[in-house]
Amino acid sequence: MPPGAASPAGASPLTNRVGQVFVAVRDMPAAITWYSRLLGLPPGEPTHEGTIHDLPAVGEVGLALDANRPDFTADGPPRFFWWVEDLVAVRAHLDALDVEVVGEVQDIGTVSILQFRDPDGNLLMACARH
Repeated sequence: MPPGAASPAGASPLTNRVGQVFVAVRDMPAAITWYSRLLGLPPGEPTHEGTIHDLPAVGEVGLALDANRPDFTADGPPRFFWWVEDLVAVRAHLDALDVEVVGEVQDIGTVSILQFRDPDGNLLMACARH
């Protein structure tokens, strides 16, 4: 195939399968504590000289805190969401942890969403199917 030519459908060496999502953070110890409380996980230790922390995840896609670029900006939409069963319970949990919630639960048709921010300003989202 000539350089720059499009691959035929299905011929890509990449699969449509996400392996890991990275969340940029500035203060790794604080981020580990915050995300552990948010997700009800025991706090763990970072790796890669203190710049990466893999949060235990259910399913195949991993979630890692990444402190390799502390000068990042947290603007933009959520980069991922967590599936949840009960957004009212999630809202109560966020309120109990004094998490900044952005707006109210929004029904967008087949799902409802709730957005909130971590201490670094990253926009996060919980999503419940109808």
